[in-house]
Amino acid sequence: MKMSKNMNSKVYARNKRALSDYEIVKKFVAGIMLKGYEVKSIRQGNANLKDSYIRLKDLEAWIINLYVPLYKHSTVKEYEPRRKRKILLNKKELKELVIAQDAKKMSIIPLEIYAEGKKIKVEIGTGKGRRQYDKRMKLKERDLKRQLASELSGKATF
Repeated sequence: MKMSKNMNSKVYARNKRALSDYEIVKKFVAGIMLKGYEVKSIRQGNANLKDSYIRLKDLEAWIINLYVPLYKHSTVKEYEPRRKRKILLNKKELKELVIAQDAKKMSIIPLEIYAEGKKIKVEIGTGKGRRQYDKRMKLKERDLKRQLASELSGKATF
């Protein structure tokens, strides 16, 4: 599997909260097992990664709490939008995730859903949770960099 995504791929959902709440150490690209009407719903941009996470069980990865609403033209009667879906990774990557989760006490979080050709892919990351003061420090650093850049360009506003 590729470790980085294509430049011409379309992003359907992004987990912005994960990037602020976690310090992402490593990223993986994985496939996801979906049903046909779920793919159509995701392609319409209806997926939501908020509060979703990856759980490892028996050397398999599952994405839990991924919200994919029912495709509006679907004829399915019983549908669970937050069902767990299997993540497709090779054994080497799964073992790496198991080590990161168990030994290094890292969280595994889905970062974004995008299309690579006709396939829907999920970018997942392993990372440690940030504390509140870490988040504040990061915001201060970002503001300082922005101020320095504006002063250097001569567009300082006070």
